[in-house]
Amino acid sequence: MTSIPRLPRRGLYGLTPDQFGDTEQLVARVLAAIKGGAALMQYRDKPASMAARESRARALIAACHPRGIPLIVNDAVQLAAEVGAAGVHIGRDDGDLAAARALLGPARIIGVSCYDSLERARDAVAGGADYVAFGSVYASSTKPRAVRCPLETLRQAASDLPVPIVAIGGITAENAGPLLAAGVGLLAVIGALFDSADVEAGARAFAAPFSSVHHS
Repeated sequence: MTSIPRLPRRGLYGLTPDQFGDTEQLVARVLAAIKGGAALMQYRDKPASMAARESRARALIAACHPRGIPLIVNDAVQLAAEVGAAGVHIGRDDGDLAAARALLGPARIIGVSCYDSLERARDAVAGGADYVAFGSVYASSTKPRAVRCPLETLRQAASDLPVPIVAIGGITAENAGPLLAAGVGLLAVIGALFDSADVEAGARAFAAPFSSVHHS
């Protein structure tokens, strides 16, 4: 059995689009993202049946974990535990962090959506979250009504918190620079990656903003 890959502190965090349809094609596009440099992947597909989600999650784990890329399941803690995912990402309505940790154990990754709230992020870290996510940082076609998170909040979170900071929402290779300069470690991307005709090239484009920001 392949061991669970560790959470990277920096890199492109690819999120699969909802209602993708064909599992084989989804896996192929995820593999292309990994080939292009994605460091972390999340499977999110809220409209699909639980049976379909389980099947796709297992297929994605088989593609990601042997390549050293953690596969995170969005919002379904029980599913993440059952399929052997690297971890789970939970939002405001996805259950309790302590309960998720109790079910998944100490070695799995738990990420928490914090929207624009430093207080929520501090509470999540105190409760054992492995990373905290903020956004939408830019206007997002995936969640057009999402609360917006200012750059200063990201800067403060990166300064105050010991875990990787994730930014999400409308991020492209062209607008990523200010987020990385503010201390964001992981860029969570859906559209700019999976809407691309060439997913590998879409992922590779994010190498430039990462390489231009130097961390001591």
